[in-house]
Amino acid sequence: MEKGSAVDQELSAILNELWKLDVNRLKPGKDYTINLQGKADFVAQGSNRANDKANAPLFSYVNEDKFKSIATYARFISLLDNYEMSTGVSEQVTSEELQENSFFLDAILKTEVMKRAHQYLVSKGQASSDVAQFKKQLFDIWFKLYHRDRSGGEDSCGFEHVFVGESKYGKEIMGLHNWVQFYLQEKLKMVDYKGYKAADRDKPTPNDHVVNLQFSWKAMVKPVGSSFIGVSPEFEVALFTLVFLMSNDRLTKSVVKVDKYLMEIVVCRHGRAIGTSYPKMLSKDP
Repeated sequence: MEKGSAVDQELSAILNELWKLDVNRLKPGKDYTINLQGKADFVAQGSNRANDKANAPLFSYVNEDKFKSIATYARFISLLDNYEMSTGVSEQVTSEELQENSFFLDAILKTEVMKRAHQYLVSKGQASSDVAQFKKQLFDIWFKLYHRDRSGGEDSCGFEHVFVGESKYGKEIMGLHNWVQFYLQEKLKMVDYKGYKAADRDKPTPNDHVVNLQFSWKAMVKPVGSSFIGVSPEFEVALFTLVFLMSNDRLTKSVVKVDKYLMEIVVCRHGRAIGTSYPKMLSKDP
Protein backbone atom coordinates (compact mmCIF):
# COMPACT_ATOMS: atom_id res chain seq x y z
CA MET A 1 0.00 0.00 0.00
CA GLU A 2 1.58 3.23 -1.13
CA LYS A 3 1.58 6.61 0.52
CA GLY A 4 -0.88 7.93 -2.06
CA SER A 5 -3.55 5.30 -1.26
CA ALA A 6 -6.97 6.62 -0.29
CA VAL A 7 -7.40 7.32 3.40
CA ASP A 8 -10.55 5.88 4.99
CA GLN A 9 -11.90 9.13 6.40
CA GLU A 10 -14.74 7.68 8.48
CA LEU A 11 -12.52 5.08 10.08
CA SER A 12 -9.83 7.71 10.68
CA ALA A 13 -12.38 9.92 12.44
CA ILE A 14 -13.45 7.30 14.98
CA LEU A 15 -9.86 6.12 15.54
CA ASN A 16 -8.82 9.71 16.26
CA GLU A 17 -11.60 9.89 18.83
CA LEU A 18 -10.22 6.74 20.46
CA TRP A 19 -6.70 8.22 20.31
CA LYS A 20 -7.83 11.33 22.21
CA LEU A 21 -9.64 9.19 24.78
CA ASP A 22 -6.58 7.03 25.46
CA VAL A 23 -5.64 8.61 28.79
CA ASN A 24 -3.63 5.51 29.74
CA ARG A 25 -1.22 5.95 26.85
CA LEU A 26 2.32 6.39 28.20
CA LYS A 27 4.24 9.52 27.32
CA PRO A 28 7.53 9.21 25.39
CA GLY A 29 10.48 10.81 27.15
CA LYS A 30 8.60 10.76 30.43
CA ASP A 31 7.09 7.30 31.01
CA TYR A 32 9.43 5.48 28.64
CA THR A 33 12.44 6.09 26.39
CA ILE A 34 13.28 4.22 23.19
CA ASN A 35 16.68 4.06 21.49
CA LEU A 36 16.16 3.46 17.75
CA GLN A 37 19.85 3.28 16.71
CA GLY A 38 20.53 1.97 13.16
CA LYS A 39 18.42 1.07 10.17
CA ALA A 40 17.97 -2.69 9.86
CA ASP A 41 19.15 -4.58 6.79
CA PHE A 42 16.87 -6.56 4.50
CA VAL A 43 16.28 -10.10 5.77
CA ALA A 44 14.34 -12.70 3.76
CA GLN A 45 11.29 -14.26 5.42
CA GLY A 46 12.31 -17.55 7.02
CA SER A 47 15.95 -16.58 7.46
CA ASN A 48 17.20 -16.48 11.04
CA ARG A 49 20.36 -14.52 10.31
CA ALA A 50 20.31 -10.74 10.64
CA ASN A 51 23.01 -8.11 11.08
CA ASP A 52 22.54 -6.30 14.36
CA LYS A 53 22.27 -2.55 13.72
CA ALA A 54 21.40 -1.85 17.35
CA ASN A 55 23.90 -2.68 20.09
CA ALA A 56 21.54 -1.55 22.86
CA PRO A 57 17.93 -2.57 23.62
CA LEU A 58 15.05 -0.65 22.03
CA PHE A 59 13.72 0.37 25.42
CA SER A 60 16.15 2.36 27.55
CA TYR A 61 13.58 3.05 30.25
CA VAL A 62 9.97 2.20 31.12
CA ASN A 63 8.15 3.35 34.24
CA GLU A 64 6.91 -0.05 35.39
CA ASP A 65 4.91 1.55 38.20
CA LYS A 66 2.38 2.40 35.46
CA PHE A 67 2.02 -1.31 34.74
CA LYS A 68 0.99 -1.88 38.34
CA SER A 69 -1.08 1.23 38.99
CA ILE A 70 -3.16 1.15 35.77
CA ALA A 71 -5.61 -1.76 35.93
CA THR A 72 -5.72 -2.50 32.21
CA TYR A 73 -1.93 -2.93 32.01
CA ALA A 74 -1.84 -5.08 35.15
CA ARG A 75 -4.63 -7.33 33.86
CA PHE A 76 -3.02 -7.47 30.42
CA ILE A 77 0.38 -8.53 31.77
CA SER A 78 -1.24 -11.34 33.78
CA LEU A 79 -2.29 -12.95 30.46
CA LEU A 80 1.12 -13.02 28.81
CA ASP A 81 2.28 -16.30 30.40
CA ASN A 82 -0.88 -18.25 29.57
CA TYR A 83 0.12 -19.64 26.17
CA GLU A 84 2.20 -22.36 24.51
CA MET A 85 4.61 -20.62 22.14
CA SER A 86 4.65 -23.13 19.31
CA THR A 87 1.74 -23.74 16.96
CA GLY A 88 0.70 -27.38 16.75
CA VAL A 89 0.80 -27.63 20.55
CA SER A 90 -2.71 -27.61 22.00
CA GLU A 91 -3.49 -24.87 24.50
CA GLN A 92 -4.64 -26.04 27.91
CA VAL A 93 -6.77 -23.28 29.42
CA THR A 94 -7.25 -23.42 33.18
CA SER A 95 -10.19 -21.94 35.09
CA GLU A 96 -7.74 -19.41 36.55
CA GLU A 97 -6.71 -18.32 33.05
CA LEU A 98 -10.35 -17.99 31.98
CA GLN A 99 -10.90 -15.77 35.02
CA GLU A 100 -7.86 -13.67 34.04
CA ASN A 101 -9.35 -13.21 30.55
CA SER A 102 -12.62 -12.10 32.12
CA PHE A 103 -10.91 -9.66 34.50
CA PHE A 104 -8.97 -8.11 31.59
CA LEU A 105 -12.13 -7.62 29.53
CA ASP A 106 -13.90 -6.12 32.56
CA ALA A 107 -11.02 -3.68 33.06
CA ILE A 108 -10.90 -2.46 29.46
CA LEU A 109 -14.69 -2.19 29.22
CA LYS A 110 -14.60 0.39 32.01
CA THR A 111 -12.37 2.72 29.96
CA GLU A 112 -13.68 5.58 27.83
CA VAL A 113 -11.80 4.12 24.84
CA MET A 114 -13.78 0.89 24.89
CA LYS A 115 -17.04 2.62 25.78
CA ARG A 116 -16.74 4.81 22.68
CA ALA A 117 -15.74 1.85 20.47
CA HIS A 118 -18.74 -0.09 21.79
CA GLN A 119 -21.06 2.86 21.15
CA TYR A 120 -19.78 3.19 17.60
CA LEU A 121 -20.18 -0.52 16.85
CA VAL A 122 -23.75 -0.47 18.23
CA SER A 123 -24.55 2.48 15.93
CA LYS A 124 -23.27 0.43 12.99
CA GLY A 125 -25.27 -2.67 13.95
CA GLN A 126 -22.09 -4.64 14.68
CA ALA A 127 -22.54 -5.10 18.45
CA SER A 128 -25.31 -5.47 20.99
CA SER A 129 -25.90 -2.50 23.29
CA ASP A 130 -25.82 -4.96 26.20
CA VAL A 131 -22.34 -4.79 27.74
CA ALA A 132 -22.41 -8.46 28.80
CA GLN A 133 -23.14 -9.49 25.20
CA PHE A 134 -20.38 -7.22 23.92
CA LYS A 135 -17.96 -8.76 26.42
CA LYS A 136 -18.82 -12.24 25.11
CA GLN A 137 -18.31 -10.97 21.55
CA LEU A 138 -14.86 -9.63 22.53
CA PHE A 139 -14.01 -12.96 24.17
CA ASP A 140 -14.92 -14.88 21.01
CA ILE A 141 -12.91 -12.50 18.79
CA TRP A 142 -9.78 -12.47 20.96
CA PHE A 143 -9.69 -15.50 23.28
CA LYS A 144 -11.66 -18.31 21.67
CA LEU A 145 -9.18 -21.02 20.68
CA TYR A 146 -8.85 -22.28 17.13
CA HIS A 147 -6.55 -24.41 14.95
CA ARG A 148 -3.73 -22.40 13.38
CA ASP A 149 -1.72 -25.54 12.64
CA ARG A 150 -4.12 -28.18 11.31
CA SER A 151 -1.88 -31.02 12.48
CA GLY A 152 -2.68 -30.49 16.16
CA GLY A 153 -5.43 -29.38 18.51
CA GLU A 154 -6.69 -25.88 19.22
CA ASP A 155 -3.35 -24.13 19.44
CA SER A 156 -3.95 -20.41 18.99
CA CYS A 157 -6.19 -17.40 19.43
CA GLY A 158 -6.17 -13.78 18.35
CA PHE A 159 -4.83 -12.49 21.64
CA GLU A 160 -1.92 -14.94 21.69
CA HIS A 161 -0.88 -14.20 18.13
CA VAL A 162 -1.14 -10.40 18.22
CA PHE A 163 -0.13 -9.56 21.77
CA VAL A 164 1.98 -12.48 23.01
CA GLY A 165 3.56 -13.87 19.83
CA GLU A 166 3.99 -17.48 18.76
CA SER A 167 6.25 -19.57 16.56
CA LYS A 168 5.70 -21.72 13.50
CA TYR A 169 7.35 -25.10 14.15
CA GLY A 170 9.84 -23.30 16.40
CA LYS A 171 11.47 -21.77 13.30
CA GLU A 172 9.58 -18.58 12.49
CA ILE A 173 8.11 -15.77 14.60
CA MET A 174 4.44 -15.04 14.10
CA GLY A 175 2.67 -12.05 15.60
CA LEU A 176 4.17 -10.30 18.64
CA HIS A 177 2.95 -6.83 17.73
CA ASN A 178 2.67 -5.45 21.26
CA TRP A 179 5.16 -3.07 22.85
CA VAL A 180 4.59 -4.18 26.46
CA GLN A 181 5.34 -7.82 25.62
CA PHE A 182 8.32 -6.69 23.52
CA TYR A 183 9.70 -4.68 26.43
CA LEU A 184 9.20 -7.49 28.96
CA GLN A 185 10.79 -10.07 26.64
CA GLU A 186 13.67 -7.70 25.91
CA LYS A 187 14.20 -7.24 29.64
CA LEU A 188 14.43 -11.04 29.98
CA LYS A 189 17.04 -11.08 27.14
CA MET A 190 14.64 -13.13 25.00
CA VAL A 191 14.17 -10.36 22.42
CA ASP A 192 17.08 -8.71 20.61
CA TYR A 193 16.19 -5.52 18.76
CA LYS A 194 18.08 -5.34 15.41
CA GLY A 195 17.12 -1.86 14.19
CA TYR A 196 14.26 0.15 12.72
CA LYS A 197 12.68 -0.25 9.29
CA ALA A 198 12.00 3.14 7.69
CA ALA A 199 8.61 3.96 6.18
CA ASP A 200 8.78 6.04 3.00
CA ARG A 201 12.27 7.10 4.04
CA ASP A 202 10.86 8.68 7.21
CA LYS A 203 13.31 7.91 9.98
CA PRO A 204 11.39 7.22 13.19
CA THR A 205 12.03 9.32 16.27
CA PRO A 206 11.97 8.42 19.98
CA ASN A 207 8.64 10.24 20.28
CA ASP A 208 6.86 8.16 17.65
CA HIS A 209 3.94 5.98 18.75
CA VAL A 210 4.17 3.65 15.71
CA VAL A 211 7.41 1.95 14.67
CA ASN A 212 8.36 -0.65 12.05
CA LEU A 213 11.25 -2.73 13.38
CA GLN A 214 13.34 -5.88 13.08
CA PHE A 215 14.16 -8.19 15.97
CA SER A 216 14.97 -11.71 17.02
CA TRP A 217 12.98 -13.62 19.63
CA LYS A 218 14.44 -16.77 21.15
CA ALA A 219 16.89 -17.01 18.20
CA MET A 220 14.21 -16.59 15.51
CA VAL A 221 14.28 -13.42 13.38
CA LYS A 222 11.28 -11.27 12.50
CA PRO A 223 12.46 -9.47 9.31
CA VAL A 224 9.86 -6.72 9.68
CA GLY A 225 7.54 -6.26 12.62
CA SER A 226 5.42 -3.28 13.49
CA SER A 227 3.91 -2.05 16.67
CA PHE A 228 2.25 0.81 18.43
CA ILE A 229 4.54 2.13 21.19
CA GLY A 230 3.22 3.46 24.47
CA VAL A 231 -0.48 3.00 23.70
CA SER A 232 -2.76 1.26 26.20
CA PRO A 233 -4.01 -2.33 25.78
CA GLU A 234 -7.59 -1.02 25.53
CA PHE A 235 -6.68 1.24 22.60
CA GLU A 236 -5.25 -1.65 20.58
CA VAL A 237 -8.14 -3.99 21.39
CA ALA A 238 -10.66 -1.27 20.50
CA LEU A 239 -8.94 -0.31 17.24
CA PHE A 240 -8.41 -3.84 15.94
CA THR A 241 -11.89 -5.00 17.04
CA LEU A 242 -13.46 -2.08 15.26
CA VAL A 243 -11.62 -2.74 11.98
CA PHE A 244 -12.38 -6.48 12.28
CA LEU A 245 -16.13 -5.99 12.79
CA MET A 246 -16.53 -3.31 10.12
CA SER A 247 -15.32 -5.66 7.36
CA ASN A 248 -16.27 -9.17 6.29
CA ASP A 249 -13.17 -9.61 4.18
CA ARG A 250 -10.69 -12.31 5.12
CA LEU A 251 -7.91 -9.71 4.86
CA THR A 252 -8.58 -6.04 5.50
CA LYS A 253 -6.02 -3.31 4.83
CA SER A 254 -7.33 0.09 5.86
CA VAL A 255 -5.27 3.24 5.32
CA VAL A 256 -5.96 5.69 8.14
CA LYS A 257 -4.57 8.96 9.46
CA VAL A 258 -4.42 8.85 13.27
CA ASP A 259 -2.84 11.80 15.04
CA LYS A 260 0.16 12.58 12.77
CA TYR A 261 0.59 9.02 11.51
CA LEU A 262 -0.47 7.70 8.13
CA MET A 263 -0.66 3.95 8.54
CA GLU A 264 -2.21 0.82 7.23
CA ILE A 265 -4.22 -1.20 9.74
CA VAL A 266 -4.00 -4.85 8.71
CA VAL A 267 -6.53 -7.32 10.08
CA CYS A 268 -6.80 -10.94 8.98
CA ARG A 269 -9.76 -12.96 10.18
CA HIS A 270 -9.75 -16.60 11.22
CA GLY A 271 -13.43 -17.46 10.93
CA ARG A 272 -15.21 -15.31 13.54
CA ALA A 273 -11.98 -14.53 15.35
CA ILE A 274 -8.91 -12.40 14.69
CA GLY A 275 -6.05 -14.24 12.99
CA THR A 276 -3.65 -11.32 13.10
CA SER A 277 -3.77 -7.53 13.34
CA TYR A 278 -1.12 -4.84 13.34
CA PRO A 279 -0.36 -1.27 12.27
CA LYS A 280 2.05 -0.67 9.41
CA MET A 281 3.63 2.77 9.43
CA LEU A 282 3.48 4.50 6.04
CA SER A 283 4.57 8.05 6.85
CA LYS A 284 4.01 10.87 9.30
CA ASP A 285 3.59 14.61 9.38
CA PRO A 286 6.87 16.47 9.97
